[in-house]
Amino acid sequence: MSDAGALDQARAAGEPTQQATERDSEARQDHFESQAFVPRRFLGNAHAQTIAGNFLPRRDNLPRAVRELVEVSPASGSQIASIVLCHCHWQPSAVRAERPTAILVHGLEGSSDSQYVVGNANKLWRAGANVVRMNMRNCGGTERLSPTLYHSGLSGDVGAVMRFFVEREHLESIALIGYSMGGNLVLKLAGELGTDAPRQLHSVVGVSPAIDLDRSATALHRPQNRLYERRFLRNLLKRFRHKVRLFPRAFDPNRAVGIRSLREFDDRITALYSGFLSAEDYYYRVAAARVVDRIAVPTLILHALDDPFVHIGPDTLASLEANPHITFLQTTHGGHCAFLAKPDASIRDDGYWAETTLLRFVLAHA
Repeated sequence: MSDAGALDQARAAGEPTQQATERDSEARQDHFESQAFVPRRFLGNAHAQTIAGNFLPRRDNLPRAVRELVEVSPASGSQIASIVLCHCHWQPSAVRAERPTAILVHGLEGSSDSQYVVGNANKLWRAGANVVRMNMRNCGGTERLSPTLYHSGLSGDVGAVMRFFVEREHLESIALIGYSMGGNLVLKLAGELGTDAPRQLHSVVGVSPAIDLDRSATALHRPQNRLYERRFLRNLLKRFRHKVRLFPRAFDPNRAVGIRSLREFDDRITALYSGFLSAEDYYYRVAAARVVDRIAVPTLILHALDDPFVHIGPDTLASLEANPHITFLQTTHGGHCAFLAKPDASIRDDGYWAETTLLRFVLAHA
């Protein structure tokens, strides 16, 4: 389903059947409403949602991806350029430019093959959109393509990818979609661009976005969340040691000795090698929370109150509510990046509420 009629059909299928309980936004889209989220049976618990959402297998019917290497930071002095890998799925060239293009950005230690990236990509592709599955620096097996680490402040990388494809493909409608850490990146970019955002940027979506990083790092270290923290930390340390082997003059392997928390990793490694004074300085300077009040394009944020470790502070909540360009949907349940509802085969709904909701939003602004 990839012709113009399919896109119209997808739009029609996305029309709401009930009024959402969330606040209305003055500046948006009176043609977008969300359906209420009801957790899937036996998955009302936040941890059950989070774990199931991460490990449930997904059906992937995407056509073979086109691998694209995009320079996001030019070479300078003795340092080589940083390049990211994008897996692209293009609609036919005759209609490509006029179709909406979604750039999907994964979360911490994810990749273009993360389950939620693949799930969204399939829905967007079936709706007639172009899809760009972007890997952050070093992710998706690309450690050799950048001399630096990746972190939550590299919103410029997303901007570089967006500009590259807009210019090369003459694209008319872009949607930026980020999950967790990727959500912070796309929201940070939108806030930094403010009213100077390119006319092609039609929508931005953050799902479980880690926009208050200090709060989230604190929550991640709580006893009930140590399973998640250990998993993140194990993968981060493994990646760092691989970078040490690839770039032995740039990284000191001793920095990784004895690290027991994500905050320690960010304090001893991320901050040092990315130009921050400390973990606290890093969390403050890269948090999208500082710039969400400047977002000036239609933006959707999905957040669950029971998210185990991504927490949004009251000041940030006030900024989100006050910005008329932001539709902020906060559910009671949903976990982290999960939002698993009951599937309904009669309407081809696979139960991934966040994916269906953001699809409606993107199409409403395409």
